[in-house]
Amino acid sequence: MTHRTVGHPPGLPDDPRADVTAPTPECPVEITLAALQGRWTTLVIRELLRGDRSYSELRAALPALSDKVLSDRLAQLTRTGVVERHRHPAWPPRVHYTLTPTGHRLGPVLQALWDWGTQTPLPANGTPPTQQSRTAGTVRS
Repeated sequence: MTHRTVGHPPGLPDDPRADVTAPTPECPVEITLAALQGRWTTLVIRELLRGDRSYSELRAALPALSDKVLSDRLAQLTRTGVVERHRHPAWPPRVHYTLTPTGHRLGPVLQALWDWGTQTPLPANGTPPTQQSRTAGTVRS
């Protein structure tokens, strides 16, 4: 049996979906990035990797996160099959969020992103690339 990357540079998959010239929705990397898109998404997943959480527990764990963004991220993660929403009949109604098996598989992905980020120096100006693009047109005094 040959290794799946034989004939390809190290780190590149031996998969026909990898031989594209533009991003496609079927690309596994694009699928992963779509699941993680949006500010705060990775932190919501991090909290759920620690165990099931209610909405209020997530709000307490991420106090700078607005209610609207938290609701949006939980809805997005539910649509993508990363999170399950469990409503418990009671008064007041209680809702708990839990990661699906697919969601749990994002744990090593987030760890790999963390590891890469800790080993990658910031640009000379000390501003992460995402913040550079946001402030590129900003005039500073």
